[in-house]
Amino acid sequence: MSNNPIILHHYPQSPVSEKVRVVLGLKALSWKSVQIPRLPPKPNLMPLTGGYRLTPVMQIGADIYCDTKCIIAELERRFPDPTLFAGAAGAMTWGLGQWTDGPLFQDVVCVCLVEMSPDMPPEFLADRGPLYFGPDFSLADIKAKYHECLANVRSQFGWLDETLKGRDYLLGDAPGLADALAYYLVWFLRDRMAEGDQFLHQFRHLEDWEQRIKAIGHGQQADMSDLDALDIARNASPQTPEQGDSGDPQGLNIGDRVTIEPVSGGPQVKGILHFLSANEIAVTYENQQVGQICIHFPRLGYRVGQGSGD
Repeated sequence: MSNNPIILHHYPQSPVSEKVRVVLGLKALSWKSVQIPRLPPKPNLMPLTGGYRLTPVMQIGADIYCDTKCIIAELERRFPDPTLFAGAAGAMTWGLGQWTDGPLFQDVVCVCLVEMSPDMPPEFLADRGPLYFGPDFSLADIKAKYHECLANVRSQFGWLDETLKGRDYLLGDAPGLADALAYYLVWFLRDRMAEGDQFLHQFRHLEDWEQRIKAIGHGQQADMSDLDALDIARNASPQTPEQGDSGDPQGLNIGDRVTIEPVSGGPQVKGILHFLSANEIAVTYENQQVGQICIHFPRLGYRVGQGSGD
């Protein structure tokens, strides 16, 4: 296993990064923190990601992990104890993320974006609005849905509150992935909503749980510069073994030139297919700044095209 440190490219206000920071805390890991710009361009991140622009990104040597599903799965693989999957739900906990990162996230981000809009820089709104709500985004449209979305959040936070009656964590006596998947949205709402404290007071069990998760912390964090992170990638080689998947529904093969892009939209990453499984896809990619790297993505939520990789 690589001796290179875990490097998280993120910024403190990022709610999705908070999900990963909680996982790092649950596993009591030491890691390096590289703060990246909140808006493109991100000149000292793009060489590592082949153009992928979403936050956060995890780096271990010359292996780069994009999207929290991929990041968290890799942390569990490398550091299985304590497991993120305590309790009977097991791997089905990933299904919870399809709700928390999907409908619940959309409702929370609608509320938070409207709450932040009076003081939000226009360029930030112009970037995040289409990212979260599509190319036809307008602030007027989401303002019109504010109270509906807040009512939706109230119902869904109520489910969490009910679940936490008589237990310390969402799936029982030990914290795990389910707690990270839900906590970051509570953290986001409390921080961004002007009356967030008042709104959350109606969920007594949820607030008690929130404090338990907060107390776990983020592991042992130390700052690192983005240039140092680039140096680490340049001086390392990808450690991911070549692996194909004979049952792949798209008929992808190792060595294929492919493109990978988020289904929700974003720049394509081009590369040579290096690793493939039901849950993960990775490509090799090379540029002058970092040499050859291996960029990892989850299969779920990403569109893979053939024949256009560099």
